[in-house]
Amino acid sequence: MEPFALIDELKTLAVNEDALAVSREVSDLKSRFDNLLLELERANQVAAMEAEINGDEFESIDIKAIKDSFYEIYLIYRDRRKEQASAKEAIENENLRKKKVLISKLNQLIASEENIGTAVSAYKEIHENWKQIGDIPRDSRDAVQQEYSRALEDFFYNIKIYRELKDHDLKRNTQLKRAIIGQIAELLKLTVIKDIEQQLKLLQNEWEEIGPVQNEEWEAIKEDYWKQVKAVYARINLFYEDRKQILAEQLKLKQELVVETASFIDAIGETQTIKSWDELTSRLLDFQERWKTIGFGPRKENEELWAQFRAHCDNFFQKKRAFYNILQEKNKVLIQEKKRIIAEAIQYKDSTDWKNASDKLIQLQKQWKNSGNTGQKTEQKLWQEFRSACDAFFNAKQKHFEAQDKLLEDNLTAKEALIVSIEKYELSEDKKQALQDLRNFSASFNEIGRVPIKSKDSVYAAYKAALDKHYGQLKLEGDEKDKVMFQARIETLAASPEASKAFAREKASIRKEIDQLKQQVLQYENNLGFLSRSKSADLLRKDVEGKININKTKIEALIKKLKMIPNE
Repeated sequence: MEPFALIDELKTLAVNEDALAVSREVSDLKSRFDNLLLELERANQVAAMEAEINGDEFESIDIKAIKDSFYEIYLIYRDRRKEQASAKEAIENENLRKKKVLISKLNQLIASEENIGTAVSAYKEIHENWKQIGDIPRDSRDAVQQEYSRALEDFFYNIKIYRELKDHDLKRNTQLKRAIIGQIAELLKLTVIKDIEQQLKLLQNEWEEIGPVQNEEWEAIKEDYWKQVKAVYARINLFYEDRKQILAEQLKLKQELVVETASFIDAIGETQTIKSWDELTSRLLDFQERWKTIGFGPRKENEELWAQFRAHCDNFFQKKRAFYNILQEKNKVLIQEKKRIIAEAIQYKDSTDWKNASDKLIQLQKQWKNSGNTGQKTEQKLWQEFRSACDAFFNAKQKHFEAQDKLLEDNLTAKEALIVSIEKYELSEDKKQALQDLRNFSASFNEIGRVPIKSKDSVYAAYKAALDKHYGQLKLEGDEKDKVMFQARIETLAASPEASKAFAREKASIRKEIDQLKQQVLQYENNLGFLSRSKSADLLRKDVEGKININKTKIEALIKKLKMIPNE
């Protein structure tokens, strides 16, 4: 429980008008508060040591301020309780004096008054005053009440009116007293001891105020009454005895824990690692957590044990601090190495050379992983700097390729829609218009841009098939057909996934064909040199010359086609 919660609880109790009614609860609260301050002091010291070891900032809990806040309220309450106790004592003594005066008057009335009316009137006045007087000192209560009860019994037995009223009153008193006995028995069902104590006091006061009962029933009623009262007191006493037993058991558990902690610390060797010290620290923290969960023991013994336990913990952290002082010197060199890696990573964080920068940063991450740990104080800070540089690059890279992927998907959708339009297109009867429409389709397809790799071949095949179908339906002949179809082929190749390679292959094929035709022309021209001058030779010469001209025409046509291919 937080100390401020106990202070708030004290504030609530301290403003109770009846300071005596909450005396036991305030006393118990003070004991819990004192024990909690001991625990807070211990926690404060442990936290200070850990902060010193880890190099962290530490904000100490102001124990004195908390204690002063509590005792400022408590001392005011204590003074008010003393005043009320003194006032209560004076009032009870005065009430005792008044009751003795009333008993004296009642005895005098019994001895001297013979007039029944006067006696009854005087009795009623005495009894009303008796009920209004209030509490008297507990050590006199039974004797005074018994004296008064005997005087009442003498009074009612010694006047005639008692004979007329006694049966009704005695039966009524019997019922009231048995009801009180039943209510006292019900107190055993309550769970809050404070409520049991308060209600028992009220019921006992009410019992004492009830008049006499029939003589033949008095002993049995009185026996039942005290039987229930003793049972309730036994319950109250058992509660406090159990509480003492619990404190004793918790004290024993803490004694055992102190011994176990001391043995654990003594067994720690000199050769340790960061990992082993972390494990040892975890075990010590477990001991400290067990200490907190055990609960309080008797105050004096609890303080002594806490001092022993804290001394063992201090010894542990002194050993740990010595280890880390040595380790700190070794880590200085490692810190410089990691700063070098960070500086190099920062050089690549804004790079758009995705492949090269990725490879470099992955290499730096491997170097980081293999470099070792610089210690809890600096490792996390250095790692955040390094990771920030890596994240900046890889996040930018991811966004870049996500945007590219989105653009490729949009291009795919656009090309698929265009292919549908090509497939639905009805060829114009105007051949020139038809050719222009088909070229416009090719231009639109090429302008759209690249699509995802997995779809590029299929979408290109569908596009080529759609265009080839329309070109095949055109009524073209001769050179015109050859030119148009080649132009269409070039435009189609421009839309292929690897247009540059396709153009290169087309150029190579044409150049190969040109070289073959040139070789044939050279061969024909060479053959002409061997032909003699004769009629039959002239016919053969014309045939060869014709073939030479045809090949030259083909070469010229191929050269024109070669010029039509873009230089990509």
